[in-house]
Amino acid sequence: MTTYNVAISLDKRAAPSARVQIAANYHSGASNAEGSGIEGSHQEINDASLLIQDVSKSYQLHDVSLNVLNGIHLEIKPGEFLSIVGASGCGKSTLLRLIAGLDTSYTGSIIYQGQAITGTDLSRGIVFQEHRLFPWLTVEENIALAFTATDVSREERKLRVAKQISTVGLNGFEKAYPHQISGGMSQRVAIARALVLKPKLLLLDEPFGALDALTRLKLQQELQRLWEHEGLTTILVTHDVEEAVFLGDRIVVMESHPGRIRRIVPVPLARPRDRSSFLFQSIKADVMADFAIVEVE
Repeated sequence: MTTYNVAISLDKRAAPSARVQIAANYHSGASNAEGSGIEGSHQEINDASLLIQDVSKSYQLHDVSLNVLNGIHLEIKPGEFLSIVGASGCGKSTLLRLIAGLDTSYTGSIIYQGQAITGTDLSRGIVFQEHRLFPWLTVEENIALAFTATDVSREERKLRVAKQISTVGLNGFEKAYPHQISGGMSQRVAIARALVLKPKLLLLDEPFGALDALTRLKLQQELQRLWEHEGLTTILVTHDVEEAVFLGDRIVVMESHPGRIRRIVPVPLARPRDRSSFLFQSIKADVMADFAIVEVE
């Protein structure tokens, strides 16, 4: 099992720059396999949990093997919101694609709902940085497109689409085309399309990366509301550390060459979260310190 030791110091006499001390002991898949055993781990998680065990991924580049992910081990509990941060090229999006089942060429195992992931499945929804809406379809038509290749009845589709439009706050824009709504609204449509199939696991790959700062803040709050309302297990890949702290129950910090987990930082903050609070800012500073650039003279 992955274990965490958390020590939080709130000494009011500390200098303003003092940081909360948060230690997360991360144990690799190899260490987990010893002692507790994989079988024991499976017994402790239920069918809605996600277990990533010793996952590695390589690509061939000009006859050279490029190791993108190495020894990734994670347990994500039902209803948990997990944030993943890391520099470009550390394998964050690759890991998300593996969980989604969009790429099945890797070593190790990814177990979800008690079954190994061998391809895409309607129980796992994914939202990308680009909304990927079809410009010739309306908002409701873009959302309904998710039902392609399903046996959901026409009446049920209409009910679900209407519900998701209301959930993401787009009432009145059902007949609008993508060019008639803002980028933030388009991303809401993409989220509604992922939710309309009632997935149990929501995967988000930089969903707000292309948006302006104010729209991004608004959609972060909207995503938190949706997560609480739907009770979804959610994994967010982001470059924005503040976003990761605001939304996540835990933050997985990744490093590159090869892509691997540096550490896991718990976020022991009640919701709704105050971005200006001392503890919030301390956790943010602690995570950002992993990406500090040291000048060399």
